[in-house]
Amino acid sequence: MTEGRSQIVLTGIDASPGIAIGEAYIVDRRDVTIPEYEIDPSAVEAEIQRFRHALDRTREQLLKIKNQISEVEGLDHLFIIDTHLLILDDVMIVDETIYNIREHRVNAEQALRMVVSRVGVLFNVIDDEYIRERRSDLDFVADRVMRNLVGEKQEVVQKTRGEVIIVAHDLSPADTALLDKSSIRGFVTDVGGKTSHTAIMARSLEIPAVVGLESITRIVKPGDVLIVDGFTGVTRVNPDARTLEEYRAKREESLSLERELLKYADLPAETKDGYLIQLVGNVEMVEEIPSLLTHGGTGIGLYRTEFLYMNRPDLPTEDEHYAVYREVIQCVAPHPVVIRTLDIGGDKLSSPLDLSPESNPALGLRAIRFCLKERTLFKWQLAGILRASVHGRARIMLPMISDVEEIQSTKEIIEEVKADLDKRGEAYDAAVPLGIMVETPSSAVISDILAREVDFFSIGTNDLIQYTLAVDRVNEHVAYLYEPLHPANLRMIQQVTEAGHAAGIPVMMCGEMAGDPRYILILLGLGLDELSMSPLAIPRVKRIIRETTYAEAREIVGRALQQHTAHEVGEILRQEMEHRFPGILPG
Repeated sequence: MTEGRSQIVLTGIDASPGIAIGEAYIVDRRDVTIPEYEIDPSAVEAEIQRFRHALDRTREQLLKIKNQISEVEGLDHLFIIDTHLLILDDVMIVDETIYNIREHRVNAEQALRMVVSRVGVLFNVIDDEYIRERRSDLDFVADRVMRNLVGEKQEVVQKTRGEVIIVAHDLSPADTALLDKSSIRGFVTDVGGKTSHTAIMARSLEIPAVVGLESITRIVKPGDVLIVDGFTGVTRVNPDARTLEEYRAKREESLSLERELLKYADLPAETKDGYLIQLVGNVEMVEEIPSLLTHGGTGIGLYRTEFLYMNRPDLPTEDEHYAVYREVIQCVAPHPVVIRTLDIGGDKLSSPLDLSPESNPALGLRAIRFCLKERTLFKWQLAGILRASVHGRARIMLPMISDVEEIQSTKEIIEEVKADLDKRGEAYDAAVPLGIMVETPSSAVISDILAREVDFFSIGTNDLIQYTLAVDRVNEHVAYLYEPLHPANLRMIQQVTEAGHAAGIPVMMCGEMAGDPRYILILLGLGLDELSMSPLAIPRVKRIIRETTYAEAREIVGRALQQHTAHEVGEILRQEMEHRFPGILPG
């Protein structure tokens, strides 16, 4: 943080692009003051009943919110509220809280906090950013239960006046969904990351957002003027007149560029010399699909399914899988949907599965390894995908493949599932394509062998870069080493693409690198067939592709692959972008 006169500048995480200017509207999400006291043995059962009453009251409130949301156009399938309802029935959360009341003879608030603290520690060591951010679900529900226990009013933000910036420690899905969007220009929060619910909802609503600011709620007062730069992650509090004018000009320039870029939405992503590449979206919620289609996406290149398994005492049934996938497939039809099978380990599930904790989950029993161990669970998901496939164009994608035998074992399971569906008379598309995520160095090295077994490749650069460079990209001490343009990463992408094409299968990319306009020229030149990204990035990427020739991109790749460092490659791309597309890069 830097401070000068009345202006304060905070830097957080750029969660949703754009520039917003408005007055601060503070949502009070301070922690509830939790009383701590011992209870008499004779009062234990009454205390448990008080806790259960708070659970019931919380359930009533969430159901009321869900009904309100169902009346809001475009938000009639907010699965996150269902997730919060499931947390209220989580055996671990409820039973352990009751156990603490009985065994430790403490009040319900303290008993619940003990459980939330213990579970929070487990979430904090999870490597996957998306799953780690789901800790907020538990915190939101626990906070609501706590407020009901102590009798505090549940604040819901709905009506605001003028152009405002919502300032909060964090925003629950209920907060975000019920906001009066007509007056809200941006979000800023103390906590959260790019995959937090606030970030996801902000992008789906196309509202600029900066999260992870740590101290914004302590610094900002109601009515303060804020500038939210969702391109760079910077938030300015009480800017001077000159800065305010500069950002107003930047906002108009940005909005003008966005309007110009939207003209490309309905055009094909085809180079001037006829090379066609598909631009599709990474999607986690049904609410993002309208934005995907509006911005010119031609399908879903990565549909995450982990939310189906999180924060619940049981496992999703085949019918649950089928219902969710059918809706997504129908919403996107006639475009394809790539459904990634479960990409977390058993240590992340609140379920009856008896699995031992692991010292290094990132390299342990997760993704395809976990699914091949828990075959019944895997079959339910595969059956749900296959049944939903008759409603459009579905593709199955397996994460974290490192060996050809994993693909072969999955194929055997798919045939078993198909045989079972045949016996039950269930319809399915027998030719659903099967692909893999190439996100381990081993899969990249043997990509020529793996290509003979599957129908497509999708390069998951987020993990591929981490595993290749031995860098945890969310570790502040080594994150600077996470470099998409590292020659090792570029060579792996080249190797995988060439292996896929030699086998006659398409190669796509679904990591964050795919949607970054700084890298598009090199990805185009490497010959990728499909790029999957945030829906908001599609028009910008499409313009770059349409105003370039494939031959030019190939020439740039030739020079880039001769460089020795990521910095040298970056300089080539920077010069090319400044020469060809001045002003197109965000921020």
